[in-house]
Amino acid sequence: MAICLLVRHGRTSANADGILAGWTPGLGLDQTGMEQAARVAGRLADARLVRLVTSPLQRCRETAEVLRDGIPQGARPEVETEDRLAEARYGAWTGRPLKELAEDPLWRDVLDRPSTVTFPAHDDHEHESMTAMQARAVQALQEWDGRVEAEHGPGAVWAAVSHGDVIKALLADALATPLDEFQRIVVDPASVSIVQRTVTRSFVLRTNDTGSDPVDLSGLTARLAAVGSTGDAAVGGGAGQPAPRT
Repeated sequence: MAICLLVRHGRTSANADGILAGWTPGLGLDQTGMEQAARVAGRLADARLVRLVTSPLQRCRETAEVLRDGIPQGARPEVETEDRLAEARYGAWTGRPLKELAEDPLWRDVLDRPSTVTFPAHDDHEHESMTAMQARAVQALQEWDGRVEAEHGPGAVWAAVSHGDVIKALLADALATPLDEFQRIVVDPASVSIVQRTVTRSFVLRTNDTGSDPVDLSGLTARLAAVGSTGDAAVGGGAGQPAPRT
């Protein structure tokens, strides 16, 4: 019953220019992205992260390093990379303008029927299906959750820094939502979403949070005790989390 904070990387020039970056090398955060990452770091400074895991792509690694720098010394976890949290492998779509891709017949399938989509092959860029992307990310999340709980106990908090489509696919899985509906989920740059997996189901505690308030996890302790090891939801909706202290 570890708690995972899913953090999307900060903005890049590709985001600003409407380019599908994919695995384009050498693409880091722009100035806005660095400022966004710093704000998230401030919000997570007191989250007591026990692990900080990131996609190996530069924009995520930079975001993760900023998050780590915001944690008080002595409590900073090392930044660890996980290839399965990396961006979808878009193949021939990599590095192309979104306006141009919108003219491709495959575009409507990506929006409406992503479970049917395999991105076109390219000599310089690997390609995969969207279902394969989701499967590897879900497997990674499950394994890291188990590792964190085994090492640090129930309720331990860890962060995974990843990409928009990957986090949307992870949230869809946690919500038991078909991949074909995952475009309904919004995940902005430098947003925080929170997922807690149990033996019976996953709970999505927050999505696409880009607010400036600190991410308060203190109320989750009471909810964890109420849920117990069964993972049963509170019938009727429960009493919610206690009001933050002032």
